[in-house]
Amino acid sequence: MKTLHTLRNTPEDTEHIGTGEEHIVSEDGRHVSEEEYWKKYYSHPDFSYEWKNGYLEEKPMADVKSSIVYQWFSGILNCYLSTYPVGTAVNLEIGFSLELPDDDSVRKPDMAIVLHNNPVMLHPTDCNFDGIFDLCIESLSYSTLKEIKRDTVDKKKEYQGVGVKEYYILDARKTETAFYRLDEKGKYRKIRPAENDIIRSEVLPGFQFRINDLYEQPSLEKLTEDVVYQAYVLPFHQKVKQRAESEKHRAEYAELQLISERRRAEQVGLQLIAERQRAEQAEQRSALLAEKLKQLGIVPE
Repeated sequence: MKTLHTLRNTPEDTEHIGTGEEHIVSEDGRHVSEEEYWKKYYSHPDFSYEWKNGYLEEKPMADVKSSIVYQWFSGILNCYLSTYPVGTAVNLEIGFSLELPDDDSVRKPDMAIVLHNNPVMLHPTDCNFDGIFDLCIESLSYSTLKEIKRDTVDKKKEYQGVGVKEYYILDARKTETAFYRLDEKGKYRKIRPAENDIIRSEVLPGFQFRINDLYEQPSLEKLTEDVVYQAYVLPFHQKVKQRAESEKHRAEYAELQLISERRRAEQVGLQLIAERQRAEQAEQRSALLAEKLKQLGIVPE
């Protein structure tokens, strides 16, 4: 049995207690070289670590409320990218390096977009991205003030510094939700909502959403009737519906084939029974004929 415990600023890897239970201890705050981070901590099996100026920073666990907001946003983003395949969405454990004059870090955005026209190609087998993401999304978790500051201040400064074009912070509690875009001077400016509180992306042309919908999470079926989402949700929903109908038709056809095969098998079975009956009748006739000949004293040659 393995139990995870978050103990801050401690160098120990594990502790063992008399019951035989293994306690895995977070190494948040431990000083390690960047080389050691990539080798040992980037793909750590128990904790998700980022790295900043020589120190490990553990990514906090999401709570249910934040997870629901994240999943809804991820859903509409996937609808958009399915309808307009202009880039690839990656999430959770795909990190990238941020090298600034006085600040080096490796960050793992909760979600990020790499456009197909990004100067660095993202390959399907990549475990990290060698370029700069075009859009980063962080789902805020309320663990500590330090972790809130990491998303709202530190990462904002870092993403701005390396040229992430847009940065979204999703806060299920509505306090820190914010959407930023680089201006012509390379500085983040809050994206000004359009009418009815609508955020429109420039990185993803045509991708738009209402801020309040992050918290209400209307269903995809409902969004197909909403002019804000129709352009990319409706085609996606239609594709899903068509695939479902196609799968249903294939299942029905397969069932008909199975019924047809079963009927053919039954017919073959009936034919075999008829053949067996004819063979038995012929054998009986032969036996009767042999008996009559024996009674007449005729012995067949």
